[in-house]
Amino acid sequence: MGKKILIVDDAAFMRMMIKNGLTQNGFTDIFEAGDGQQALDMYQAERPDLVFMDITMPNVDGIQALKNIKAFDPAAKVVMCSAMGQEAMVVEAIESGALDFIVKPFKIDRVLQTVSKVLG
Repeated sequence: MGKKILIVDDAAFMRMMIKNGLTQNGFTDIFEAGDGQQALDMYQAERPDLVFMDITMPNVDGIQALKNIKAFDPAAKVVMCSAMGQEAMVVEAIESGALDFIVKPFKIDRVLQTVSKVLG
């Protein structure tokens, strides 16, 4: 499909779930990062078309990583992934430039729907 997607989550299992769902639906250019600093480094190196970003991570959390990525590239397309009960963080993420958020545990059709909506 030619679209680059970066998946950022400190849980390898969550990254694998999203990656497998995307791969099964034709996406092949997928990158992974385990925390917010890796996300920024990977974003700068690869310039993905879409980023799925967990909110709660060690070192640099998802909100700060979102702000760093948007400072580097104001046009960055970032979708936050959040567990239930993090509504305040989701609001801050949207105010900081996130395009959407997906609540964990998520279904792959919700992920694909978001990809379609954000990337057209």
